[in-house]
Amino acid sequence: MRIARFSIDGNVAFGAVEGDKQDELVLDIIKGIPFADYELSGTKVPLNKVRLLPPVLPNKVVAFGRNYADHARELGNEVPEAPFAFFKPSTSVIGPGDDIQYPSFSEELHHEAELAVVIGRMCREVPRDRVKDVILGYTCANDVTARDVQKREKQWARAKGFDTSCPLGPWVETDLDLARAGDLTIQLTVNGEQRQLGRTSEMIHPIEDLIVNISEAMTLLPGDVILTGTPAGVGPLHVGDEVAVTIEGIGTLTNKVVKRG
Repeated sequence: MRIARFSIDGNVAFGAVEGDKQDELVLDIIKGIPFADYELSGTKVPLNKVRLLPPVLPNKVVAFGRNYADHARELGNEVPEAPFAFFKPSTSVIGPGDDIQYPSFSEELHHEAELAVVIGRMCREVPRDRVKDVILGYTCANDVTARDVQKREKQWARAKGFDTSCPLGPWVETDLDLARAGDLTIQLTVNGEQRQLGRTSEMIHPIEDLIVNISEAMTLLPGDVILTGTPAGVGPLHVGDEVAVTIEGIGTLTNKVVKRG
C-alpha cells in the first residue's frame, strides 16, 4: 500500500494511493493513523485535488553517512568500518513540491538521493531478525547538504540540518519487504539531467545493520525516519533548479530550489 499524508480544504489526513497512471491516482481516506489500527473509509478524492505533505512528521531523522563506498571516495573520505550516524531535525523536513530554500550561509549546496526507512512502532535494541517488524515502509529522501559548511565545521548540524534540507515523499510504500528494499534502483535528476544512479544493494551496511546500530543507543518512535546513505554522483544545486529523486517501487520526489528570503 502507498500511504500519503495530504491536506484538503484545510484538513490533514492520511490516504491510500490507488491507481497506476499519475493523472488518474486517487486517495482512499484512512480512518485513523497508519501507526495503529486503521481502515479505509471508502471516501475517495483525486490526488490532483489535494496538496501532498511530508508523508510523516518524524520526531527525529537519523541519517547514516558514507554508506556507499563510491560516494565516500568521491569526497575524499575513508569508508567507515561501522555505521556513521548524524541527525537532521524535524524542522528540516518538507514534502513533495515544497521549496528547498538555499541557505544564506552557504555557497555550495549539494543534492544526495537516499532511500528512507519509516519506523512503524516504538522500539529499542531491535534484534537483527526483528528489524522487519518495526518498519512501516519506505519513501524517497534528499539529504540536501551545504557542502562548504560541512567541510568547514566539524559538526554537521548546520550543514545538514537547516530548514528545508530534508525533502521526503511522495508517500510511504508499505509493500516492500527487506530483501526487495535492499536492491532497488535509486536515481536523481536535476532539471531532467541524470546526476546520480545506483542500487541500494551497494550499501556498505544494509538496512538491518543500521536499525540495529541506532536502536542500541536510543528508542525509535512511530514515524521516525532513517536515511540510509547516498550513491555516488552528488553535486551542486542552484536557485531555480528542479531536483527529483526516483526510487524503484516507490515513486518520485520532486522539489525546486529557491532563494531563501
